[in-house]
Amino acid sequence: MAVLSAVLVAGCSGEPDSRAPESAAPAVPSGAPSVPAGASSAAAGRVPDLGSPQEIATGLNVPWGVAFLPGGDALVAERGTGRIVQIPAGGGAGRQVFQVPEVAAQGEGGLLGLAVSPNYAQDRYVYAYFTSSSDNRVVRFRLTGGTPEVVFGGLTKASIHNGGRIAFGPDGQLYVGTGDAGQRSLAQDPGRPNGKILRLTPDGKPAPGNPTPGSPVYSLGHRNVQGLAWDSAGRLWAIEFGQDTFDEVNLIKPGANYGWPTVEGKGDTQGGRFTNPLVTWPTDDASPSGAAIIGDTLYVAGLRGERLWTVPLSGERTGTPKAELTGRYGRLRTAVAAPDGSLWVTTSNRDGRGDPKTGDDRILRFA
Repeated sequence: MAVLSAVLVAGCSGEPDSRAPESAAPAVPSGAPSVPAGASSAAAGRVPDLGSPQEIATGLNVPWGVAFLPGGDALVAERGTGRIVQIPAGGGAGRQVFQVPEVAAQGEGGLLGLAVSPNYAQDRYVYAYFTSSSDNRVVRFRLTGGTPEVVFGGLTKASIHNGGRIAFGPDGQLYVGTGDAGQRSLAQDPGRPNGKILRLTPDGKPAPGNPTPGSPVYSLGHRNVQGLAWDSAGRLWAIEFGQDTFDEVNLIKPGANYGWPTVEGKGDTQGGRFTNPLVTWPTDDASPSGAAIIGDTLYVAGLRGERLWTVPLSGERTGTPKAELTGRYGRLRTAVAAPDGSLWVTTSNRDGRGDPKTGDDRILRFA
């Protein structure tokens, strides 16, 4: 832990390694409180109509992180450009509202996850996970300008397995999904933040109540976490890229070890040392990045699989997954629940692995 402290002071976006690497102050909306990216919508009993998409934004460059401001407007991070674009809640032309400095977009690195402070009305903070020239880091800033503040740095970066999803949980703490950066041993090293889910205070400190006091680590043994979502009971579900065989949906328990690199998919738990996933897919069918929960359904966006998976949830159990939108929009990167109960899904066809069509990349809204 002393080593970890010293490091911290100062993803495969995830498809199998055989694939080539992925090559003005805004008006402040008012109204409904913001919803954490990946959080369950309050519109209980209502489900998105996946048969009636609304094309809410087009012409984006690899939209990665999506987070909602009070009032319903969305902030969208472009991985390669470092731009943050504000999209009106009802759709329409987006406008750049911030440019994150020092973004080094190489391979799967760049400007990745976004989160809006749960206290945005008071502090006006937006959080971002991005790749710099030296590391992956989490920063916070205000859209009115100024230099971003590093709240957590020292994450080993790489062109693959870079993690990047961030979200505030129902407890008001900041959760960070990291990758092993292509160094498998990091996932099982409790003194290193890579290959983990981290739980931080809004200031970037290890959150009170973490499994090991003074450590940011919430769970370990992960290869590349890029999806975080909470159900209505406050349970955390995480989406993970596999190596060449199985992608995973995991129910996250504090201090649990999810087995990578010893286990990929379901396997020997070594007497309870490791926790098995509840859902697995072949990597060709998923390569999942974003996740959202609305009602009792987990929505998982698939890159290589070019589909949206729906997974029924019943307490801590999962039903039979169903593939939706297969091949219809190409690679799907992020799924997020909007404050109004709709589901927003981003494409990722301009990431160097897709087949861009006119209008890509786009955001689809399912009311």
